[in-house]
Amino acid sequence: MKKWAALAVVVSGLTLLSFTEPANRYFEIARNLDIFAGVFREVNALYVDEVNPNTLMRTGIDAMLESLDPFTTYVPENEVEDFRTINTGQYGGIGALTREINGKTIITMVYEGYPAYRGGLRIGDEILKMDEVDLSKITLEQANQLMHGQVGTPVSLTVRRYGVKDPIRLTFKREKIKINNVPYYGIVAGNVGYVRLTNFTPDAGKEVRQAVVALKEAGAKSILLDLRENPGGLLNEAVNICNIFLPKGKLVVTMKGKIAEYNSTYLTETGPTDLDIPVAVVINRNSASASEIVAGTLQDYDRGVVIGEKSYGKGLVQLTRQLGYNSQVRITTAKYYTPTGRCIQVLDYSHRRPDGSVGAVPDSLKKAFKTTNGRTVYDGGGIDPDVLIKNDELSPLSEALLNQGLIFDYATLHAAKHATIGEARNFSLSEADYNDFVTWVKTKSYSYQSPLEEQVEQLVKTAKTERLYDELKPQIDQLESRLSANRKNDLVSYRDEIKFLLEEEIVGRYFLERGRVEVTFKDDPEIRKAVEVLGNPSQYGKILGR
Repeated sequence: MKKWAALAVVVSGLTLLSFTEPANRYFEIARNLDIFAGVFREVNALYVDEVNPNTLMRTGIDAMLESLDPFTTYVPENEVEDFRTINTGQYGGIGALTREINGKTIITMVYEGYPAYRGGLRIGDEILKMDEVDLSKITLEQANQLMHGQVGTPVSLTVRRYGVKDPIRLTFKREKIKINNVPYYGIVAGNVGYVRLTNFTPDAGKEVRQAVVALKEAGAKSILLDLRENPGGLLNEAVNICNIFLPKGKLVVTMKGKIAEYNSTYLTETGPTDLDIPVAVVINRNSASASEIVAGTLQDYDRGVVIGEKSYGKGLVQLTRQLGYNSQVRITTAKYYTPTGRCIQVLDYSHRRPDGSVGAVPDSLKKAFKTTNGRTVYDGGGIDPDVLIKNDELSPLSEALLNQGLIFDYATLHAAKHATIGEARNFSLSEADYNDFVTWVKTKSYSYQSPLEEQVEQLVKTAKTERLYDELKPQIDQLESRLSANRKNDLVSYRDEIKFLLEEEIVGRYFLERGRVEVTFKDDPEIRKAVEVLGNPSQYGKILGR
């Protein structure tokens, strides 16, 4: 009897403990919500200056979510449409892309076949007014909101065009704009088919499949899938793309989180397009999420050679939940794992340092996994390419010319002077044209600072702090003089990369997205290497461990 009594006490104790922890948790949640509401109420009522309650609350929400990871985000009602556009690739508009350059709203791309293209809008046009709204009086975000709108509604743009004296007024009717996931496919060299995938919005898998079929009909004997700069998107579209090259029923990705009902396993669901055609996947440091699922899955099955740089390393999955007042929140609910079982998440947000910073998974904690052919791959650090191609960072000069709009402006000037330029993939800026650019850009105002100049600037500050500047001044002056002399040659020293940027921008004026892709083929190290590997069956097989 005493045993049963003792057991009853233990069971009741365990039952109490099992209910105490959730109860305490709910109490803590309620308590902190009450405290937060109290702080918000008192600050809003008593703070010395007037505060905007919407801004104050948004700051609080953003700070709270930022303490978790960069992908758990709040989407207020006024941003839902932009969020929907990112996830669906669709919106009501005219099919043009804008950017703010030196305080001006400039057309940077028009999409072929849509109202902007048909109505004569050009890359380089400066928008002065939208309907009767002066764009100099509003932000670029507000201008973009005005550009988008209900399908079928009109919008007029007053633009200033280089070489045309008076402003031009153009009127368009908004249409449903669908941004292509595959802006380009074609034969890149010999019998190598090239597919550029820039997004994972609805129909991405369908678009890639159609491109592969068309390329095979055009004589392609291998496929180069370019995922560079692709930030990812819909997970099911990554599965669909893998299915093009893998048989039905193959594991692609597994999602695991703390809530079991959200755990999922994704398999290929349809018959493949081609199980045997050689495949190369090109990635870089900005290939993330769904891009990494595709690259990692094909790598795990030894179905394709991965070429380029180590990928971004985003192994987290988000779920979108609806909130009140038409707002939403995206919450990281799980991690995803490739077929071998590796998670490629590079940053550990659950174990922050005391200062709040986040560290990468150390090499000592990374686990080894085996591909189908027995090759070793690792988790915890993005997708490591089978063939590593290191790309140098752009020079500070090139970045300055690009970011401050001078590459863009010269392309507009060049296009105004030249009616045609021949085929996009064969275009090369002549020596005379580059010298013309050098002469032109020297008349413009722009600023940049080399890493060495930054170090010298820091040296001066430290020397003054340590009261050693007067003593070191002769050496510092000499060093600054040498750096100044070298700077005069920067337009020559960095000629090749500046020329590459100019060619890409100039060709875009004539051939839009297609031209911007094709002109890079001749100088692109990743594409050259992929073509080489795909054209050499022995090398291709050796890399895959066959």
